[in-house]
Order: sequence, then C-alpha cells, then structure tokens
Amino acid sequence: MRAKRTSLVHLIYFSRLNLSSDPQLRASQLGDITRQAQKKNEFAVITSFLIIEQNFAAQVIEGERGSIQEAFNRIAEDQRHRDVQICEWREIAKREFVHSFKTGMRNAASESLFNKANLLPMLQRGTPKASAIHALAVGLQSDAMSKQGIDHLFI
Repeated sequence: MRAKRTSLVHLIYFSRLNLSSDPQLRASQLGDITRQAQKKNEFAVITSFLIIEQNFAAQVIEGERGSIQEAFNRIAEDQRHRDVQICEWREIAKREFVHSFKTGMRNAASESLFNKANLLPMLQRGTPKASAIHALAVGLQSDAMSKQGIDHLFI
C-alpha cells in the first residue's frame, strides 16, 4: 500500500549572507529580515527556523507546497542572500517548528549546540548536510522553549 501524499513539505536551504560587517547595521538588517519574513510567513501559514552562523544562513521552512515554493523564490531573489542552495525538499507528516519565523545565532548560551552540530566547516565548503541543519534548528528551538518552561510540543 502506498503512503498517502501530503501537501505539507519542508525545505532546507543554505546561503551566504550579503550583510554589513558593521555590527549595528548588521543587527538592523537582521531585524528587517525577521520582521519581513515573520509577516509573510504568518500570512502564508509557514513555520521556520533560521540559523545564522557568521556570514551564512541555513533555514528549515515548513508549510504547504505552493507557499514554500513562493517563499523560496523570494529568498533566492533577495539581494541579502547569494549562492542559495537547497539541501532538502520533502513531504512531511507534521510540522516540527512552532514559530512563523525564529532565528538562532551562536552565543554563549547556544555555543554547545553549535559546536555539536559543527555546521560552520560544512557551510564554508558548501556541503552542509540537511540533517545537521535540521538537528541544530530543532535543538535551538527545544533549548529556547525549555528556558520558557515548555518541556514538549503539541504539534
């Protein structure tokens, strides 16, 4: 018996970021990305998690097939991204992410998760594994939620 097809998919991609090296301007640019993506994702019923590692971005995006295709097309055309590459595009049974747009960056609190994922060398070579990006995003989301007192998700 064949598995039932679903229109729910997730897309994992990575890119190089074209952002300022000035810390204040870079923070402002990341804030603009967050505000724009959150609004568009909420409207399109997309959930996602964006990982920023130095001048690289890696993201897991979940939603209906057409919405994900439109979102990815916007990302690929966005001048703040370059060398956008899809790592994985597949059907999923259910969503794993809670927020329309959430970001995770290396800092003192997330250092161990980033070290465990060891994503930066893969990004630098242009060969990140979808499983490494996905595991880091799930770990960062779980860590953030546990700090809020949420120990499991009902998705």
